Amino acid sequence: MTPSPPLSPSNLWHQFRHASWPWRITWLYLTLLLFLPMAALLLQALTLNPAEIWRIATDPVALSTYRVTFVTALVAGLINGVAGLIIAWVLVRYEFPGQRFLDAIIDLPFALPTAVAGLTLSTIYSTNGWIGGFLEPFGIKVSFTRLGVLVAMIFISLPFVVRTVQPVLQDLEAEAEEAAWSMGASPWQTFWRVILPPLMPAILTGVAMGFSRAVGEYGSVVIIAGNIPFQDLIAPVLIIQRLEQFDYAGATVIGSVLLLISLGILLVINLIQARGRRFYD
Repeated sequence: MTPSPPLSPSNLWHQFRHASWPWRITWLYLTLLLFLPMAALLLQALTLNPAEIWRIATDPVALSTYRVTFVTALVAGLINGVAGLIIAWVLVRYEFPGQRFLDAIIDLPFALPTAVAGLTLSTIYSTNGWIGGFLEPFGIKVSFTRLGVLVAMIFISLPFVVRTVQPVLQDLEAEAEEAAWSMGASPWQTFWRVILPPLMPAILTGVAMGFSRAVGEYGSVVIIAGNIPFQDLIAPVLIIQRLEQFDYAGATVIGSVLLLISLGILLVINLIQARGRRFYD
């Protein structure tokens, strides 16, 4: 087999010139909208000396925001992994009045402006709200706490799990379930050993996508949270605060940290999807 030519600017330009138009448009579009902005952010951060970058990236407030952001997003993703599976199961396996409306409203967090979502959630979960007022006698406060951050992240990331699991669940063959029942398996055993294994790649992909979406959330969280350092301040809000203080270096470094972590998350998502494809093949 002929070895591939080494990657170099001249070889890449030669391939680009002789490639088809769809290939050229794809790479031009991705370069302008993805690669150049990411490179600009990283290069801007690298204008600082390594000691300064380390100081900003490991500032106690910044470390606290990383922990609040990623831990809360992970919890939201895991909760949605269970709830999203149940919702997808109901939408696929049951027929009931209003099913199409429920199926359509699942996508509402995609279309709803995040600021509107934050305003709505903070109103409902405030001490005088419909849900917050009910929780207040039990000493549970949601709005302007870290619990409110969790609620906002759950809200905006739920559709990822439902829409990832739903088509896989629709394509499952009923013969395997019927065979398990004929061999005396209980409904729980059938679900655990026959249905759940082929759904796991889709569930993990949905959880990972919801997690990465929650990590980058700003509009709803900034309204429902108190944005207090070491309590419920998340990294995207900290970046805006640094920009408002004209601390562009701090905002750039923290943004670069989030960018690198997000790239790692996307690699994990691609690995999960690849494993899922191998499973079905």
